[in-house]
Amino acid sequence: MNIKQIEDKRFMRTYKRVNLVVKKAKNQFIWDDKGKKYLDFFAGISVCNLGHCNDKVVKAVKSQLDSFAHVSNLYYASVQVKLGEELVKRAFPGARVFLANSGAEANECAVKLARKWGYLNPSKLGNRYEIICFNNSFHGRTMATMAATGQKKFHEYLKPLQEKFIFAEFNDINSVKKLINDRTVAIMIEPIQGEGGIIPAEKKFLKDLRILCDKNDLLLIFDEIQCGVGRTGKFYAFESYGVKPDIVTMAKSLANGLPLGATIAGKKCADAFTYGDHGSTFGGNPVSCAAALAVSKTMTVKFLHNSSKLAEYLRKKLEVLKNKYSIIKEVRGVGLILGIDLTINGKSIVNYCLEKGLIVNCTHDTILRLLPPLIITKKDVDRAMKILEEALKWRMEILKK
Repeated sequence: MNIKQIEDKRFMRTYKRVNLVVKKAKNQFIWDDKGKKYLDFFAGISVCNLGHCNDKVVKAVKSQLDSFAHVSNLYYASVQVKLGEELVKRAFPGARVFLANSGAEANECAVKLARKWGYLNPSKLGNRYEIICFNNSFHGRTMATMAATGQKKFHEYLKPLQEKFIFAEFNDINSVKKLINDRTVAIMIEPIQGEGGIIPAEKKFLKDLRILCDKNDLLLIFDEIQCGVGRTGKFYAFESYGVKPDIVTMAKSLANGLPLGATIAGKKCADAFTYGDHGSTFGGNPVSCAAALAVSKTMTVKFLHNSSKLAEYLRKKLEVLKNKYSIIKEVRGVGLILGIDLTINGKSIVNYCLEKGLIVNCTHDTILRLLPPLIITKKDVDRAMKILEEALKWRMEILKK
């Protein structure tokens, strides 16, 4: 049996895989088992923001492996502490961090921390535990983060869901105000909805949420799992909006391909946890922390500025395609997290691009999702846009028949 047949026989059918067997990957490119080269404009779902096998990350990982891979969180590991300090310094004064393995775990920690804080700081009528989330959101696949996800398709066959997550309309401050009551403890939001179709929050909306939280003594939680770590042109997405949350969660690209999640809490709630309240066997693994430390040090102001320039160049190219092809309804996003909203199903376009050597993705059936590594060049953008235009033209010709 070949690798595809073995996978089909031995694995639970949770992934509808693309017909691509990866042999190796380097920087912005992937090679399959037949030697074909692909330009990767998906980066492992916004994971390899510095490209595949980034030299600095690889060097840091190898160096850490030469020392030790795991000693447990019962002991101090300097690389872990250094990363925590780096993340806190980049976030906000007085912050504390908890390191986990994934985005779902980082969000679980945020929910747990918010609810304990709510019990320690009760409203006049009792303890607070209700968290306002948003329709079309995605926060993870664990039972709690799935319950916090505002998409019914993820809830099928799994009820009863964990309680006390309620949903407002994204970018609608009045819908949020209507839900606040004596039980409300926090508002949890993605600054840019990723799985929901690359839908950015409006700056005024996030600023209004901050004001609302301050007025009602609530925690504001930003889920930056997909849109953080330089994706918007800033290390934290909240920097692009000028709005500071009380808790920010990160994962995916934090360790550029290794499993790592982080929950960073500001001084308002950081001390709510005490010894034994939370933990993780592998959370903050030293090897992953070494990778993340290399990522953070690489993302200098100059690096992020250059990335933003490339993002502007790509956005202009996409707008040209929008004006040329009527099947594109809208191009949206911030920095290098971009969505192309189509009037048709995007699967055929994704497959066409793959055949021509370009990796893109489709979410919500009709939205092409572009998440290229932050190290792409103008040459890469030109090549990607040439292939994408070929795909759009091909699809338009089919529709005309």
